[in-house]
Amino acid sequence: MISLLAFFHYSGNDGVAPAVIGAFGGVYVFYRGFRLLQRKRLILNTPASKVRSAAMGLVEINGLAVGPFTMTAPITGVPCYYFHSTAWQWQQRGKNSQWVKVAEERLHVPFFLDDNTGRVLVDPQGAEMDIHRDFHDEFSTSLFSSTMEIPFNISSFLARHGVSTDKKIKVEEYCIKPKNSLFILGALAHNPGLSVSATPVLSLSAEQSALSFHMPDVSNLSAQTDVSTAGRVLFSAFKSPSDTHLLGTKPSAQVSDPAEQQKITAALMKAGITNPAAWAAAGLNSAVVAAPFSASAGGGIAAAPALEQFDLHPPVVLMKGTHNKAFFISWHSQRDVVNSLSWKSTLMIWGGPALTLLCVYLVAAQLDWL
Repeated sequence: MISLLAFFHYSGNDGVAPAVIGAFGGVYVFYRGFRLLQRKRLILNTPASKVRSAAMGLVEINGLAVGPFTMTAPITGVPCYYFHSTAWQWQQRGKNSQWVKVAEERLHVPFFLDDNTGRVLVDPQGAEMDIHRDFHDEFSTSLFSSTMEIPFNISSFLARHGVSTDKKIKVEEYCIKPKNSLFILGALAHNPGLSVSATPVLSLSAEQSALSFHMPDVSNLSAQTDVSTAGRVLFSAFKSPSDTHLLGTKPSAQVSDPAEQQKITAALMKAGITNPAAWAAAGLNSAVVAAPFSASAGGGIAAAPALEQFDLHPPVVLMKGTHNKAFFISWHSQRDVVNSLSWKSTLMIWGGPALTLLCVYLVAAQLDWL
């Protein structure tokens, strides 16, 4: 505390801006603490259920991840039902350097949760994930070499996103693998039409799931389409439905002609557009979208044995609810999740106001208000 006061005292008026930022940061930390406390109470107030006796609505279920199909994670190469692979690059930003996200891939195949009383289909779309980190490593040039010694899987992952390896790179991958123990808080609802297949699906995070992607007519794209044209075409993919209506554009249907898909794929690749969400928005079917991000990475789809043991068209599914948006998948037990939320919320609720009061005092001292 004394050293912090001394820093702002000797930094003159330059210390006012950090103190103001810190004051608002304290308010945000206080708000986040209450959100975590709210989640803790929601988990405690939701009774744990078994698959066989679970009622429709918000439920908590513990079990093992199982399923007839898996896909191969691009970094670790392990069979999984879900992966989230991310790369950051150490880049200069103004006077400082920081980690900047330069590549990200997130795919899943529908899987089941088995608790020995039954199996329930899980659609992880839009879930907040707290799962095991299967890979973490940093790569940089050494004193004896001007190039990074990067494994093939990682170099392929970076190449798909056009990431150069002349700067420090950090790579992480999170997976849900067969037989992983999971705790899921979500809505048990009637199946809206989801079927179990081997085709990977683009996964959206909890924040991204609120966005809707719409795509205008892309039939005029060709392999000679330049970056600016492709950018204008894809711009409307991130418009809301109301904005799309005002612009007078209509979402295009799925492109089924293989030749047309190849033209669109070539145009997007030439334009440097490798985001899976943008590919899907362009009307390419999920198999085409998945190909550059699984098969080309040495992956592909593997069928688990005993396919006939699984109902590929189950009547109910555990998913993100329409009214109650709480959807949480964790590799920790319910008890561990509650304990973690308890100490984090307590620290934020008490620490946030303390930080705000300290920063307000520092601002007042700098401006000679005291």
